[in-house]
Parts: sequence; C-alpha cells; structure tokens
Amino acid sequence: MGGAVKDIASKSELDNLRQSGAPVVLHFWASWCDASKQMDQVFSHLATDFPRAHFFRVEAEEHPEISEAYSVSAVPYFVFFKDGKAVDTLEGADPSSLANKVSKVAGSSTSAEPAAPASLGLAAGPTILETVKENAKANSKDRSQPVSTSTTKEALNTRLEKLTKSNPVMLFMKGTPEEPRCGFSKNVVNILKEEKVEFGSFDILSDNEVREGLKKFSNWPTYPQLYSNGELLGGADIVIAMHESGELKEALTDEAGKGGGGISSGSTGGLSETLRARLEGLVNSRPVMLFMKGKPEEPKCGFSGKVVEILKQEKIEFASFDILLDDEVRQGLKVYSNWSSYPQLYVKGELLGGSDIVLEMQKSGELKQVFSEKGKSLEERLKSLINSEKVMLFMKGSPDEPKCGFSSKVVKALRDEDVSFGSFDILSDEEVRQGIKSFSNWPTFPQLYYKGELVGGCDIIMELSSSGDLKATLSE
Repeated sequence: MGGAVKDIASKSELDNLRQSGAPVVLHFWASWCDASKQMDQVFSHLATDFPRAHFFRVEAEEHPEISEAYSVSAVPYFVFFKDGKAVDTLEGADPSSLANKVSKVAGSSTSAEPAAPASLGLAAGPTILETVKENAKANSKDRSQPVSTSTTKEALNTRLEKLTKSNPVMLFMKGTPEEPRCGFSKNVVNILKEEKVEFGSFDILSDNEVREGLKKFSNWPTYPQLYSNGELLGGADIVIAMHESGELKEALTDEAGKGGGGISSGSTGGLSETLRARLEGLVNSRPVMLFMKGKPEEPKCGFSGKVVEILKQEKIEFASFDILLDDEVRQGLKVYSNWSSYPQLYVKGELLGGSDIVLEMQKSGELKQVFSEKGKSLEERLKSLINSEKVMLFMKGSPDEPKCGFSSKVVKALRDEDVSFGSFDILSDEEVRQGIKSFSNWPTFPQLYYKGELVGGCDIIMELSSSGDLKATLSE
C-alpha cells in the first residue's frame, strides 16, 4: 500500500481483505473525538513505516455493522489481523502500544529490530507524539470514550423521552442546522427545509451522554435520527427515500399534526360501519395481504418495493392492494390499523408491520418463523409447540419470571431435579392458551409435556417430585 490509509466502505470489502491473508490494521475513529484525530496522524505515519500491511479507517458510528462485529464500544479502537484472523486489539490513545502491535502483525519496519516505538518517533515526529501523549494525560476520558454512567438509566431515559418530544419534529444531528458537522446530517436538514417542515434539533456532539444513550433508547446506532411526535422515523437513508417517494411530508404531517403515530385514540371511532366492514374484508381477503403503493410488478415507492422483494425472497405467496387507487382505503386503513404509513403487511387479518419491521424480521430469521406458524392450523401449531422440546412446559410467564405461583412451583421442581426443559408463555398467545386446553383436555395451567405427551399440571408434578419419581418419569 506504500503508506496510504484508506477508508473502509463496507463489511464485505473488509471481509475480502481479511481473506487475502495480508496483515490488516483497522482504526475505528469518530470525528468528534480529539484522541481519534491525533491517533490518526500516528496511524498514517505507521502506514508509511510498514508498507507490507494494509491500513484502514472505519468511522465507527457510520458503519455500525462493522463496529458491532468487533465489539467496538469506545474510540479510538484498533483491530489487528494476520492470516485472515483478528489476533489483537487496542483501545485508547497509546501510540507506543499501537506501534508495537503493528510491528507484531506486519513485521519490522526496516530491519530485524522489534522496537516499533523508535520507528514511530522518527516517522511521526516529536510534536505529534507529544501532542497525543499530553492529550491522553490531560484528558483521560479521551483515551476511550464509552457511554457515560453518571446518570441512572431511568433518569437518562426520562430525559431522552422529553428531548424526543420537545418539538413535534425533532432532529438529533451532528452540529446545528446552520452548521452541520457531517454530510448525513446536512442532507436531512436540507430535505426538511425543502419540505418546509418546522423542526427542532439537538447537537449530539455537545452531549456524549445523550449521544450514546439515544442509540439504546431508540435501538438505532447511527446519526442523524429524526423523530415525529416522539416516535423515531429513521435515519438519513429512510428520510431520503421517503423524500424521493413523496411520503415524507405526509408522514410528518400525519404524525406531528394528529399525534399517536398519526392516529388519535379517539379517531378509531370515526370510521363508518360500512368502511370498517370493507377494510376488515380486505385485510382478511387473503392469508397474506400487502397494502402498498403500486403493484408488485411496478412498486411506486422504495419501501413497497423492498417488502415485495423480501416476500419473494422468502417464497411467500401474497395478494396486494394499491392504496394509490383508492383514497378511502388509503386514509381509512391508517385509522383501522393505527399505523400511519405504507406499506402495511397483514397475516391472517393481523397487522405485521411496515417495511422496517419486515426487514428486521427477515434479518433476524423471525419472518420465516412467523409465516410458518401462521400458515399452520391451530392443531398443527400446538403439536409443533408441544414437540419442540423433549420436556415442554406451558406456563404463565417465563421460567425466570413466572406470573403465577403454580407455574413457579413447577419451574422450581424441574430445576431442583436438573431437568432441561423448554417453555411457552401462554399469556403471550390467547389462541394457544385456549386451544391447548381442548387439545390436551386439561383446563388449567401449567401443563407439562414429555415427548409430546401430557404429564400433568402442578399437583401431579409436585407429587412426582415428592415421591422422587419426577426425574425418572422425564427420562424414560
């Protein structure tokens, strides 16, 4: 590479570099962190000293998929690869340690001498080296900047909730609308101004506690983040896509103007009986029903197109309704479902969600599972659940948080006997709760099954436990 430091564009690019087997050094950095900037100068000089290695930068917050893959929680942070494997890491502004670790994976810079710090001093020069060292001493928090713990989680969440609701439309960004500090924030500001949307803003560079806390609060790892009526709309990509499709102004007007995600609690009664019956008929007209803009062959917005693509990838048969052709359905379904935007995906008459939810469920593997479960008859589903584990407990709550004394007793008895078991919270699914009573001809809970056969409820389990027969019964 001859001293060049390059920016990583994607995780796939990094994976390809790793697989080449050449030494690779990654610097995870952030534009707001002074220690990152100063260590980047050292990093550049090391790239000159060690031409056999590849030196790359990753802006940690702009590439969460890479940061999460290497458990990056603070910057500056370095990961060292050799022969395709991560062999070492370094957190904080420590130029000598950085040089030594680079030397180990890349070999000596000029000769057989292992002393990388000496090389670093010559390459980087005393001014840069002293600046880094002084900065690390003077401001130890810059060695690595994690989430602040000075405020309790509850107090921080209360503060964040107030901030997200402080304006009908609220943008958390890097810098200010007048002086954005990153391109993504600037793009969103320009779009909001172009759409003539009034909005408040918060500079996350000015408060690291808010910056780190909001990522967890919203379960969204990057900035900017745009909120409407206290609800996260998304980041730059989503805002840009909604702007290009013409959905942004509508979504912000619905959510900020009406409240409650675009549907006020009292507005659900505003549907006429005729319209309600029509909507109910439409959402139940097929097992899987997609309300979208356009047709599957010709989607009229990126979000609708994405959901169509996902359903086709998962080989799920579905019907669709073009809401652009019927404004009564378009507006009415928002009230009926209490969901203010499109597309909307329904499974057996129940709203699954919009494009973000469908995408996340596909990534996690939940989507296929949901359709597999929804497609089964109740009897098939119950049989599948009962046989999902050798020992299966249907209970109220979970083993760690039972919601009734009888369930708690059975859990304790099984754990006392070191019996491994699966569980299902019947409070989470009314269909299963009622259906399994008839299926097993047993009217109460908990119910314990072994190899698909009902053993009994709390009384029987307690008797087996007292007599010493429980473990034997569950291991025959």
